[in-house]
Amino acid sequence: MAQTVQRAIDILEFCSIRPRALAEISDMCGVHRTTALRLLQTLEGAGFVRKDERGRYGVGFRLAALSESALAQFDLRTLVHRHIVDLSERVGQTVQFAVRQRDRIVYVDKIEPAGSIHLDTRIGGYVVVHTAGVSKAILAHLPPQEADAILDRATFERFTDATLTTRAAFEERLGEVRRQGWAYDDGEYETISNCVAAPVWDYTGDVAGAISITSIKTQADLGELRRLLPELLATTEAVSRDLGHLREPEKPAAGEDD
Repeated sequence: MAQTVQRAIDILEFCSIRPRALAEISDMCGVHRTTALRLLQTLEGAGFVRKDERGRYGVGFRLAALSESALAQFDLRTLVHRHIVDLSERVGQTVQFAVRQRDRIVYVDKIEPAGSIHLDTRIGGYVVVHTAGVSKAILAHLPPQEADAILDRATFERFTDATLTTRAAFEERLGEVRRQGWAYDDGEYETISNCVAAPVWDYTGDVAGAISITSIKTQADLGELRRLLPELLATTEAVSRDLGHLREPEKPAAGEDD
């Protein structure tokens, strides 16, 4: 039973990225097509997956409805949402919010104003840990044991020439983040985009998540995004205060070297 449940979870995650053919799903699960089909028929009957006109399986409407219900109950996201909407309106760029979820980091909210970059990220999706600004902002401030649990899963796969491909290089970058109080991604996942990010703190003084501002480099390169740091840091401080954090975070100078 546990194996069947795990396969169903794997199928839902696999099909949530894009619609999949039966052969793709059976290969991903490592089972015969008839076994995969039985699972799909059960999920389809419950409304968790649906078959499109090409016979591929994608996310069902019932799962989408449950996702909306779950997000509505997620108090942290609800609290942060108005802050990142306001930040996005002020800077005119895409703003994202991410949190740690056990040994992963997950995007829980995103605002994409008209004319801003459209990111290949989704709410509820996992962060590519070794490239994203939000993951660096979070990992730099986690207790070592908790950070290690996340980094042990990191692939350090090369996406661009700027990607940090070793754990040692990544941990060195985390040291920079701790010293300067904010993080960045300078074309490390996609050459066309960059971001700045900063942590959010809870009432215990622990890092609760991170907020980033992302742009296409042709619209705003890293130097221009750094000039938006006062806006970003004002937002993360406001969110932290709402979470009961009393210590005033240091405001690093936007002109510090990376």
